[in-house]
Amino acid sequence: MNAPARQDDIALVDLLDRLLAGGVVITGDITISLADVELVTVSLRALISAVATLEEPHADPS
Repeated sequence: MNAPARQDDIALVDLLDRLLAGGVVITGDITISLADVELVTVSLRALISAVATLEEPHADPS
């Protein structure tokens, strides 16, 4: 028997829409080492956003 849905539940599509409207930055580091000697370190950064959000003109802070 399923529990009744709560009023504050958010659908996955709505959650993705909210995240893309504001933009999300994902960061991570990958390190390849051998015998405790770091050979390669890669830093990754990705900006995920809706195109419309990136094209919006921003107000001048001054």
